[in-house]
Amino acid sequence: MRDIPGAGYVFVILALVFSIFGSGFATSTNILNIGVQSSVLLLLSLPMTLIIMSEGLDLSIGAVLSLSGVVLAVLLSGGRALPTALVAALGVGLTFGVGNGLLVAVLGIPAFVATLGTLGIAQGVALVVTDGQSVVGIGDRLPALYNSTLAGLPFSILVAASAYVALHVVLYHTRFGTYVSAIGGHREALVLAGVPATRYHIAIYGLGGLMAGFAALLLTGRMNSGHPVAAIGMEFDAIAAVIVGGTSFERGRGTLAGTLVGVCTVGVLKNGLNVLEVSSSLQVASIGLLVIVALLIDSVRGKA
Repeated sequence: MRDIPGAGYVFVILALVFSIFGSGFATSTNILNIGVQSSVLLLLSLPMTLIIMSEGLDLSIGAVLSLSGVVLAVLLSGGRALPTALVAALGVGLTFGVGNGLLVAVLGIPAFVATLGTLGIAQGVALVVTDGQSVVGIGDRLPALYNSTLAGLPFSILVAASAYVALHVVLYHTRFGTYVSAIGGHREALVLAGVPATRYHIAIYGLGGLMAGFAALLLTGRMNSGHPVAAIGMEFDAIAAVIVGGTSFERGRGTLAGTLVGVCTVGVLKNGLNVLEVSSSLQVASIGLLVIVALLIDSVRGKA
């Protein structure tokens, strides 16, 4: 029971409350809808887990997702093939991710400051490219792919599940995953062992940017367009999901399973409040309350 993060208990409570008071919440259609709505957040939260385990932070990931989505939409609207547009979006994400890694791991700039700066750059470029307007006319191929299903499961859920499995293998069954925890908890020992810790540290941020670029596929497909500020603020939801899932900012402690629980909890909270027709401003405040409640539960259980 101690391995269950506080978010797990909050998840069960929220699910029960919304099932009782929210008409249509506990239906198979709505449950799939929660999964679809949470897919993009999971793609951001998985690499954010690794970043926080390395005692870092990435505030730019939402803005990078928005910019990647704009690049994807611009190329599609210009008649480019979907694979070509996706590669470009991945390139944008990877560039910003590696840039963040260089600023943090090589130049020693605090992650909060470095990624706050790249957040502004990514958002500014996206606004300049689009003049603050949505990019439409992306064609039918991406929306058709996004709306497709396999064995009754939506495309976005399949992508998110595949990403979770891939990151699980990387974190728990590769040398890279071992080094992620070591960078956050025992970096000096890693360096003394002759491991190029800086290179792996940069790779962690690069992975975050790459995942943001890939998440643009789902976000653009869902919106059927690209918008320069579509994902602004999602970085805070991702950080919240990772924290309530039990990942610590110190000593490289964290789990992807906990992050999955955190993402599901955020998804259930947002969906349930929508079902109850709670205003969007109160929904934003509810995420902060969720973080506090989940951490309080973990604190109380830790003292027990």
